[in-house]
Amino acid sequence: MTERDGDLEQLAINVIRGLAMDAPQRANAGHPGTAMALAPLAHVLWTRIMRYDASDPQWPDRDRFVLSCGHACILLYSMLYLTGYGQELDPPFGIDDLEHFRKLHSRTPGHPEVHDLPGIEVTTGPLGQGVANGVGLGLAERILRARFGADLTDHHTFVVCSDGDLMEGISHEAASMAGHLQLGRLIYVYDDNHITIDGPTEITLTDDAARRFEAYGWHVETLGQVANDTDALEAGLRRAMAEEERPSLLVLRSHIGFPAPHMTDNPKAHGSPLGADEVRATKEILGLPPDQEFYVPAEVLDLYREAGRRSVPARRAWQERFEAWTGDRAAWEAAWANTGEPGWQDDLPVWKAGESVATRNSVKSALNAFLPKVPGIVSGGADLTGNTGTKLDDEPVQSYEHPEGRAIAFGVREHGMGGVMNGLTLHGGVLPIGGTFFTFSDYMRGSVRLAALSQSKVIYFWTHDSIGLGEDGPTHQPIEQLAAIRAIPGLRVIRPADANESAHALRVAIERDGPTALILSRQELPVLEGTAEMGAQLERGAYVLVEGGDDPDVVLIGTGSEVSVCVAAAHLLEERDVVARVISMPSWELFDEQDDDYQDTVLGPGAPVLAVEAATSFGWARFADDSVSIDHFGASGPGAEVLEAFGFTPENVAARAALLVDSIGGYDDDYDDNDEEDAP
Repeated sequence: MTERDGDLEQLAINVIRGLAMDAPQRANAGHPGTAMALAPLAHVLWTRIMRYDASDPQWPDRDRFVLSCGHACILLYSMLYLTGYGQELDPPFGIDDLEHFRKLHSRTPGHPEVHDLPGIEVTTGPLGQGVANGVGLGLAERILRARFGADLTDHHTFVVCSDGDLMEGISHEAASMAGHLQLGRLIYVYDDNHITIDGPTEITLTDDAARRFEAYGWHVETLGQVANDTDALEAGLRRAMAEEERPSLLVLRSHIGFPAPHMTDNPKAHGSPLGADEVRATKEILGLPPDQEFYVPAEVLDLYREAGRRSVPARRAWQERFEAWTGDRAAWEAAWANTGEPGWQDDLPVWKAGESVATRNSVKSALNAFLPKVPGIVSGGADLTGNTGTKLDDEPVQSYEHPEGRAIAFGVREHGMGGVMNGLTLHGGVLPIGGTFFTFSDYMRGSVRLAALSQSKVIYFWTHDSIGLGEDGPTHQPIEQLAAIRAIPGLRVIRPADANESAHALRVAIERDGPTALILSRQELPVLEGTAEMGAQLERGAYVLVEGGDDPDVVLIGTGSEVSVCVAAAHLLEERDVVARVISMPSWELFDEQDDDYQDTVLGPGAPVLAVEAATSFGWARFADDSVSIDHFGASGPGAEVLEAFGFTPENVAARAALLVDSIGGYDDDYDDNDEEDAP
């Protein structure tokens, strides 16, 4: 490198630091310190290391970059602008977007969101999530390389993480999994700056991250005080890239806020603008115009725009290989479209009325039926693969020895599983399915929320869905979880009534974008009359299973295992000349998508409505006048006995329906006083 090149490179790094100060200062909010400290690392990654084409940000074989410490997002936004991402947008992504950092409706919000700008691979901010996402990205690369060949898939994933990321439990789960799987194309840089918002990390942290990751099976290298040495940074990254059998952690000792005269190594630099005087003083140290905001001289922009184009030959060579490729193109296209090959829905299994099948088992049958023609599917459970319907028949478990394996053993790592799933699907080419007991969805809620925010196409099999799971008792019996996950915007929740509905539920999850949660039973459920023909109506969220005439006396709405209870209750009511309509409502979200005419047709002409669901009553007031529900924790005992004890029986539902009709008017019930007193 010539002296002139070195001077230009240093100026470019200092320009990044200037942007890192100016944007939070203009916004009066943000996190400048980490971005300032890591400017040399970003420069090395974008100009020397990563293979990408800013003009084709969706190139499948690009390297992936994750800023797990998403609070430092001004660093990512600055690099995307400088290297030329988003020039195809209208208007093109420009310096004015940095000037509008953190402003309402800007393309540069306070933490990176995957769909806001090209070049943002995952949504980060909640600490630890990006660590897990990176594992998913790296795992997706290995699966696709094994399946379609290194000519089409041969890249690395780079992740920058912080002290806070490594404190969060999800990072431990994901790092353990990555080490076990020997994911060799993962390179993590740990920004060991010794600072958190509360102060020096020493007040909360004394563990040795390097030794911990070595115990996980990672290649670990302590780079030391080289945060401003671009050649040393490049050398460390290249050594990590040479690792094929282990993920790598590079421990980089940086100084937050460097080189601010009063804010270097100061906790205030983590989460607050530096202040006008400190910005001016720091710019003088850096040789930048002290009173000029968002300074990017032409020669620096030219340098980075050239870096954004330097992999164009590699991308064109990849395109030529792809066009000449004679492999399974239909599988490739279906995988990258996150759907199935033509005719995949024809393999939908059907069950006859009268059979008894737990929906966790019927969905497994559907999964394995779809598997050959939905090539992106990978599936596994959080140590519960056989219990949750996520087990793939005759598929090897993913490992270093079997990189083609589509069965994933996530281990007892629910939160890590959720974060890895987001990375798998956002990489492209992979459709992940992950399962655990429904009550443990709480452990992975942070990742589920980000899946909804990102509209990641992931599918959750959450089983053992009610007090009907029985003897494990209240600790394992979900009560409030249905209401809680229905409250997450953008998450599609489906609780099928029987085997036929469960098969259609999986079909809908594969057909549609965004995340879908299937809520499935442990206990066997009867296959209901009519679902073989009407089960396809599940995609509309609710449908009439038992008509009850044009003018029913009462409407019974059930979900999941309670639909069969409603059907039996309708027969009891019929014996007493009470006409009941039965609605299966597996998905509030899908029903909300329907027009008013369809909703009115299903719900009927105004008869009283009783909802029946073995979960909290919260939310049912929008559809029903009353509900048979459970607003307290369950009990340990055989599942059928627990359900009976808490009123989920045809007799009790019929009694409650009759009381509802009587209370609203129009029916003089013939139940005796004991029936009324016994109705929970």
